[in-house]
Amino acid sequence: MNDQPTAASTDMPGNWGRWGERDEYGTLNFITDQARARGAASVRTGRGVSLAHPVAAVTLAGGGPVPHGLAPMPAPVQQLLYFTGSPARALSDVLVVNTHHVALTHVDALAHFPVDGQVYPGVAVDDAVAQGTLRHGSTTPFAAGITTAGVFLDLAPGGRLAPGHEVTAADLGTAAQRAGVRVQSGDALVVRGGWVVHRDLAEPLPAMTPDAVRWMAEQEISVLASDIGDLPPGAGKPPVLHGVGLARLGLPLVDNADVSALAAVCSELGRHDFLFTLGAMPVQGASGVPVNPLAIF
Repeated sequence: MNDQPTAASTDMPGNWGRWGERDEYGTLNFITDQARARGAASVRTGRGVSLAHPVAAVTLAGGGPVPHGLAPMPAPVQQLLYFTGSPARALSDVLVVNTHHVALTHVDALAHFPVDGQVYPGVAVDDAVAQGTLRHGSTTPFAAGITTAGVFLDLAPGGRLAPGHEVTAADLGTAAQRAGVRVQSGDALVVRGGWVVHRDLAEPLPAMTPDAVRWMAEQEISVLASDIGDLPPGAGKPPVLHGVGLARLGLPLVDNADVSALAAVCSELGRHDFLFTLGAMPVQGASGVPVNPLAIF
């Protein structure tokens, strides 16, 4: 039995057809001039906080230990350094990136996760993919960057969510009330559960529930960045964050964000709103790309 959400599901929210049959922006359509201006108005000092994990590249040809203790997984980035001349006049390298690695902060393209043989917003996979690249629902729309108002919700201030905790709409609403913020249409939502996925793989990871994803749809958020995500494979439940949030809503997901520094700054400043910016590499036709999102205060 297929445990993924289906396009025919009637109890799940979706945006297929909302902005046209070939739309590639999904919930980024919620980012209006007003949302960007709201984010810009929240900037007071220009202080920036990165939401990305640092990456330690592994030598491509030389072997060596896998970083983060991830023996079953390849490195998130492998590096081949080369130079010519004696003495060397310049150094260069080739980087091989494992885009959807759990130790790499990246943004998922809308076609990354198909349901029922279709990708957002109902385009057949065979139509979306051609000659080894994506021609629909790829990273191409991210090349212009994302700028909007940002809101931070901490689900476990000073600690972390319990292993296997299933995040509900009530959890998100309580966090917003505790932070004294109102999530508005077009906002980038940054959520902290207090976990580091690539470090905590041995434990049952917290995950978003259909209830939480429905809440995000109702708030009309534009982007989600979080340090938690879907239930792991084999958990017996569908991966709703990707199967519904990404594939049905068209919600770009910044997977494996590092929000620890953001939590500290929000606590220090006593505020949870900021300008959210994401400047992706202008790589076109890919299913995802590494990113370094910034929260600017």
